[in-house]
Amino acid sequence: MGGVSAIIGTLALLGFLVFLAGAGLAVMAASQGRPARSGVMLAIVGLVAGLLLSLVAQGILIVEPTQVGVIVNTLTGELEQPRRPGTSVVVPVVQTYYIYPINQQQYTMAGRETEGQVRGNDSVQARTVDGQEVALDITVLYAINPEKVNTVHVRWQTGYQDNFVRPTVRGIVREVVAGFRAEDIYGEGRGEMEQRMTDRVSERFEAEGLILTDLLVRDISFSEQFRQAIEQKQIADQEAQQAQLRVVQRENEANQLRAQAEGERDAAIARAEGQAQATILQAQAEAEALRLVSEQIAANPTLIQYLYVQNLSDNVNIALVPSNSPFLFDFSSLATPNADFTAPAVPNAIVPEATPETGS
Repeated sequence: MGGVSAIIGTLALLGFLVFLAGAGLAVMAASQGRPARSGVMLAIVGLVAGLLLSLVAQGILIVEPTQVGVIVNTLTGELEQPRRPGTSVVVPVVQTYYIYPINQQQYTMAGRETEGQVRGNDSVQARTVDGQEVALDITVLYAINPEKVNTVHVRWQTGYQDNFVRPTVRGIVREVVAGFRAEDIYGEGRGEMEQRMTDRVSERFEAEGLILTDLLVRDISFSEQFRQAIEQKQIADQEAQQAQLRVVQRENEANQLRAQAEGERDAAIARAEGQAQATILQAQAEAEALRLVSEQIAANPTLIQYLYVQNLSDNVNIALVPSNSPFLFDFSSLATPNADFTAPAVPNAIVPEATPETGS
């Protein structure tokens, strides 16, 4: 787009050169006594072409994609609709224009000499609510709102960065910092502080025709005394946490030992209860067996004799019983089978062993 205006300007320059050439020819012809009509005509054509092309070049407004044009009517003093990117025509002398960038811009205020727009230490000096002095390196990213560029022109014109952006940001940063304790800014409160700064700066920028993209707190510097106090406090907190951790570990170990002892105790109790229960069950079983034996003996008096004989060897025909034996045998009944007698099944019956005095 800029090439069109350059070409027209070049043609205007050529027109003025033609004017000079025609004037030169007219002077030479007049000095030689010849007619100067052709030279005069050439000079007139060149002058008219140069003037017209110059007006055309001045009347063509070319706005780049990252720009917006503010149009001022010099007759009424009013602002017209801003010209967006592209090529448009303005009336020379009657209309003047100002070009503003609408791409993202940045303004940095830092303590290092080579980082900010202002050379030297340009960090924002502020004081916290508890009286601690801090220095903040701030960068704001912003752009002109194309819809409100006339507001920027009326209020600040081209000096909006130095006359509005810089003092506004520095003032708001100091006001926000004054609402925080230094220890909070040093720790978790930094994020909340940045958010408050961003919200307030964005609100002020919007009212003046600017759009805030981001506000960055790049660095915060504290006094040496404050840094030492914070470090000592952090060391004390770490030692307290370690002591608390050791106490917790000891409590855990004691709980583990206690739980282990309780488990062993419960296991011993369970084993003792199991053994006692087994003994009781065994005694009950033996008592029940004896009861059954007693019932069977009472019902069958010859049961003992029968069991005794059953436990003798198969080839024993004669049994000699000591005279002092407590057993009385009815040999005639043993020798004669009794068809009506049925041997009862006695569980776990205890049968006395035969004496060695046996024969065949």
